[in-house]
Parts: sequence; structure tokens; C-alpha cells
Amino acid sequence: MTQLHSILGTLALGYAPMIDPQHMVLATRLTVIPLRPDARPDAAELLAALAEVWPEGGKPAVLSVLSESLLEGLLQSELSSNLMLELPAFMINDERLPALQALKKRGVALLLKGRPLNALSPEMLGCFKQSVIDLDDDRNNPAPATTLPKLQSAVRGAADVEDSFKRGAVAVLGWPVEGSYEPPEGAPKTEVQADLQVIVQLMSQLDQGEDIEKLEATLKRDPSLAFKLLRYLNSAAFGLPVEVSSFRHAIMLLGYARLKRWLALLLATASKDHAMRPVMYGALRRGLLMEELAKGMGDAEARDEMFICGLFSQLDHMLKQPFAKLLQAIPMPERVRQALVEGSGPFQPYLELVRAIESESVFDYRQAAEQLMLGAEEINSCLLRALAKAQQLE
Repeated sequence: MTQLHSILGTLALGYAPMIDPQHMVLATRLTVIPLRPDARPDAAELLAALAEVWPEGGKPAVLSVLSESLLEGLLQSELSSNLMLELPAFMINDERLPALQALKKRGVALLLKGRPLNALSPEMLGCFKQSVIDLDDDRNNPAPATTLPKLQSAVRGAADVEDSFKRGAVAVLGWPVEGSYEPPEGAPKTEVQADLQVIVQLMSQLDQGEDIEKLEATLKRDPSLAFKLLRYLNSAAFGLPVEVSSFRHAIMLLGYARLKRWLALLLATASKDHAMRPVMYGALRRGLLMEELAKGMGDAEARDEMFICGLFSQLDHMLKQPFAKLLQAIPMPERVRQALVEGSGPFQPYLELVRAIESESVFDYRQAAEQLMLGAEEINSCLLRALAKAQQLE
């Protein structure tokens, strides 16, 4: 982010993907929670901060705002047409109809959150694109809330995702994996996929300091990998002053340590399993967020390792192997190993903060932030920068 936004110091932000039945990520849902219940955040300030990540005409985002006063302000604001706004059912009344119709006319998608106590008129129902229903609510009360297409929220884990689609959801808001990967009982042993072995071999060669000729020979086994690597290095998110034209050029510009982090990015985003798309979405943002949080350390090596730690924190799910086994095949820095295998070490508190942000829990957010002695403005600024960079890389 290029500007400081003081409103970010008054909020806890969380995020999750919107996933369709083909496991494509359609949008990012940003949850906005005031840190003080009596706070009255300014809608214009919030929109100014979000415009740097989701500018008019850019990628879509869903705003889930847990503040009635802030929602009131947003309903009177010039919302970008790529922002979808969740409006709780308890705030719906006939007096709002003209304002809601005006928003729809401007191209703003409104989402009805929760179940209305009374049936909505056709005019009111026509203001909304979809309804947002928590999975537990849907399980306890399977009767349709409205005739609107259903988005299922509060989804945690692959079973919840599949259950939501069986219940008729057009998309889910939540995370498809949770916790560490546990192989099912009796599952066959798995090895690193053949199309990922070139990346793993390159990482091992970099780790051992082998010469450029050997590295190039390995890379030539997978031309598509070389193309993707150069595309990453030349992206706006990487910010190199010159265009990288070859693998040799990349090594000369970056050195082995910096190149290794981008091979880690390739490994974490190279799965061809469609069900893993939302997991790759999450891994990329974890890596970028942890890197942003590490910038205050003044230690370039720690920043690179924090990036790898976030990226690899869901690699067990992507490769269907526990971390203890993955480490036998994939070289990882010691501090990354401590965080992912032992749940300890200097990176672990940062990983806990990232998980708290993903869980949209104010309690966990406060606890993790206090442990690291980080303020909300710094954390939220890092989050928005990471989300913006992720969009540039995708």
C-alpha cells in the first residue's frame, strides 16, 4: 500500500476465498470487524484503503462488515462495482428500498446475509444477487431462506465444502483444508508427483550450491516450468528493475538464496489437482503476508524464510504427505522446519497470527498480535499489501 490509512488501526481484518463447484476461486471475501464495539469507523476511509487492492474495474471482492454504523455509511457511499456487499437480514426494511435499488442500478452486487424474519417483497428481493447462509444454520434449518442463489459461509474443511455443494450452494465462503494433513487409514504411500520432482531437484541443487550449468540442465527437463518461473520473476509483484531473460540471468540478478524462494512458490502453486486451487490461493497469500510481517525485522534471510514458511504451511495437503515425510525429500530452512513440524521456533507466532486472520476471530487476532507486539494498523497494512501482490502474481 502506498498510503497510510489510520482506520486500519481500529479494525481486525480477515479473509477467505469464494469457491465454486469446480474449485475455482471467484473472489476474496474480506471480513471487517471493529476492535471496539462502540467504534464508528468512517466508510470513506475504509473504501480508500481497499481501493489500493480492489480498484474500480479490478478483481471482485466481497465485503462482510460486522458494524451496523459502518454498513450504514457504505450504503450511502460510492461503492466500486467490483465490490459485493453483504447486508444482514435484520437491517432490511422498506425505507431502504430506494437506496438498495440505486446501488443495484450502479452495478453493485448486494448479498443478503442470513434469513429474513418475514418474506421479502419481489422489489426488495430483486435488489439482491445471492444470499449468504452459514453452514450450521443451513444444517439446522434446511428450508430455503429465500429463492436467491445460496452462498454457504462458515465453511471449514473439505467435508464442509462438499456438503455445501450437495445442499445446493452455488459457491462457498471459507477454507477447504484445516489443520495438518493426516493420511487416511490404509492409504497407499505417496511420493512427490513426477511433474514436481524437477522443482524439488532444483531446490536441492541450490541448497548444495551446484554450478549454473547443472541447474540449467535440470530446468531444461521441464520447459513449462522455466516459462512459469520467468513469468513470476518479471511480474510487477517482484519489482525487478530489468526484465529477466533467462534462468542464468535470474541467478546472476538474484543469487541462489533469492531464487530458492521463487522455486518454493512454484512448488506451492504447481499442483494440477483442481481441488487444490483454493489451497494454492491460501498458500500464496500466507507466504506473502508472512514476508510483509517480517519486513520490520531488517533481516533479508528471515524475510525469505518467512515467505517459504507461509507458502509451505499447506504443502502437506497439496502433496498428500505429512510434513515429517516431506522434509525427507524437500530441503527447508531449520526455522521453517521448526514451525511446520514442531510448532515451535521464531516463525511460529507469525504463523499463528496468519491463521487467526484467516479464521476471522477477533479474540485470536488480538492474542496473536499481542504476542508479537504488533499493532492492528501494521498487521492490516501488511495484509492488504499481500492481497494486492497475490493478485499481481496470479
